[in-house]
Amino acid sequence: MSKSAASVLADFLEQRAKAVRTIEAEAEALIHGQGDQAGYVAKMRAKAMLLADLAGDAQGLVLALEAKLAAAAAERLEEFSQSAANSLKVGSPFYMSALLYPDEHKPGEPNNLERFVDEVRGW
Repeated sequence: MSKSAASVLADFLEQRAKAVRTIEAEAEALIHGQGDQAGYVAKMRAKAMLLADLAGDAQGLVLALEAKLAAAAAERLEEFSQSAANSLKVGSPFYMSALLYPDEHKPGEPNNLERFVDEVRGW
């Protein structure tokens, strides 16, 4: 049985969400374990670049969805990508670190991309 378009998109987004978590963990180890500010900033830039490319990278998968879902997914992914592009433009490591996290986020809770993966799986 073939996977639904939504399931394929969710799998892709889940891979990206895991990559973000890996980059964040590496960044935390650099800053807290080694005091490596430059390494931390480089990891935050890598996170922001991955997210800035997200909408474009997912475009083909989004287009495979039915029209209403495709529009919703494209809009949400574009929001993620635009925020990341803005963080790169500003050049703020703090802004980059805050990408995907609402103000009221608590450690251990899913970030907004992980929440979106769950939403897409429900489609």
